[in-house]
Amino acid sequence: MNNWSRIIQQWLFPPTCLLCGAPGLAGRDLCAGCAHDLPYLDANCIRCALPLAVPGSAVCGNCLRHPPSFDQTHAALTYREPVRHMVHALKFHRRYPFARLLGSLLADSLAGRADLPERLIPVPLHRHRFSQRGFNPSAEIARDLGRRLSIPLDNGAVSRQRATVSQVGLTAEARARNVRRAFTVRSPFSWRHVAIIDDVMTTGSTVNELATALRHAGAERIEVWVCARASLDRS
Repeated sequence: MNNWSRIIQQWLFPPTCLLCGAPGLAGRDLCAGCAHDLPYLDANCIRCALPLAVPGSAVCGNCLRHPPSFDQTHAALTYREPVRHMVHALKFHRRYPFARLLGSLLADSLAGRADLPERLIPVPLHRHRFSQRGFNPSAEIARDLGRRLSIPLDNGAVSRQRATVSQVGLTAEARARNVRRAFTVRSPFSWRHVAIIDDVMTTGSTVNELATALRHAGAERIEVWVCARASLDRS
């Protein structure tokens, strides 16, 4: 029944590229040309996904000096155009189809993984920010991602207990101070292997603080999965 409903829906409303308006490819709102031109992330730090100049498994200098609370980061794309447009369209203009597109691109980049986490944990918004925005972009991305990878979401595992200011424009040090002790994890917390889901990772301060709270709650392996990773010069 679900397959028939998807077939009928695609026949009535064929996928259209959200970036250029051309017919979409393989049931996705992205055409082959725009998909080919996306800034995929190839060489990166295996710990924080910071883009590196040379391909290969490597850890960046910052992660060697200051190991983060999470074990590994996976990013599908680099945070450049048109990815920036896709993220902004979702976050600031409520264009929900971009959540499905970003979630599907992230899912594709994780295809073939055997050691999948038990739960996906979207970075939560404070209740005041949620009431202003009306939705959580990270949760919207995680919903499609979890459906494609058959991993359940846990939207209630973590709450944001402090209404932090926007991280945009802050230095790395200020970002870390801004989110310090911002998250609380419900008790009991039973998941041992989890993945934190977010749209963009810049300095990693937010996901690191969330990972610290999860580690204290008993999580043993913590991954960070993001749609896009910003370069160091954007931190």
